[in-house]
Amino acid sequence: MNGNAGKSRRPFTFFGGKGGTGKTTCATAYAVWLASIGRRTLLVSTDPAHSLSDALGVPLSDKILPVCDNLWGIEIDAALEAKRYIGDIQDKMLSIVSPVIVDEIRRQMEIAYMSPGAEEAAIFDKFVELMEDLGNPWDAIVFDTAPTGHTLRLLSLPEILGTWIDNLIAKRRKSLELFKMAGRFEKDLMKRAMEDPVIESLTRRQKKFEKSRQYLTDSASSTFIFVLNAEKMPILETARAIELLEKYKIPVGGVIVNRVIPPEAGEFFAERLIAQEEYLRDIERRFGSKKIVRLPLLRSDVQGMKQVNVIADLIGEIDA
Repeated sequence: MNGNAGKSRRPFTFFGGKGGTGKTTCATAYAVWLASIGRRTLLVSTDPAHSLSDALGVPLSDKILPVCDNLWGIEIDAALEAKRYIGDIQDKMLSIVSPVIVDEIRRQMEIAYMSPGAEEAAIFDKFVELMEDLGNPWDAIVFDTAPTGHTLRLLSLPEILGTWIDNLIAKRRKSLELFKMAGRFEKDLMKRAMEDPVIESLTRRQKKFEKSRQYLTDSASSTFIFVLNAEKMPILETARAIELLEKYKIPVGGVIVNRVIPPEAGEFFAERLIAQEEYLRDIERRFGSKKIVRLPLLRSDVQGMKQVNVIADLIGEIDA
């Protein structure tokens, strides 16, 4: 690999795309390239169908584990993170409520754990936690995200939840004032309400979301790379996704066209090559303002570090 390559300008890189386009392979190869040029890199999977372990040929888990020189990996367990996330909220609620409603609080938290969006909010919390670790010890973090729709919901959370938390804080403060005026707190509970760990927790989360929004919308900090194949559906899905990310001011750095059939593929692929040429022209028309990297169709699936290294330098071009 090219050890003299210039270092990546951005600490956070997100890889996404339609399921089955090869984004995990591309995210893995890019992380390997960063590690090869001396950047201490963390490779993170948020895809429920984790395949980083298969791509690397190294078993990973929900704990950060070493992969090779300058490279570590983690596969985030969404269900586990959601359980921790809801548990943390429950603990804070139970610290200030009357004992008579403890069971009801626990029931409500169980419902929250099962509700849509709980796992996404928990994963985003983990995102922010990892981002805040930048420089201690990571120089760069590469995120292998879930298929496009899930990822777009995830990345829009700072905008949505930031407003939601603002409203919660305002309502919480109003409720506390009313309770104090009515004298409905016991002396001990009144003391704890004055300190109010719920507002403290919400304010802390508010600051986290503000910080993550700054990271995600700063082109010097973050970039999103889409992986697609030269086919109609991935092209259309990528175009819609880029439009939505740009609406949220999340910078898109480029696209990787994966599994491009080489011209010498033979007569069997003749019709596919003709169709592919049209799709490649369409990709240039739609995404020509961004960096475009083409990866050839390989003879076999990419599995293990040896094969990942074959395409790592090509992937590195996306950051040139």
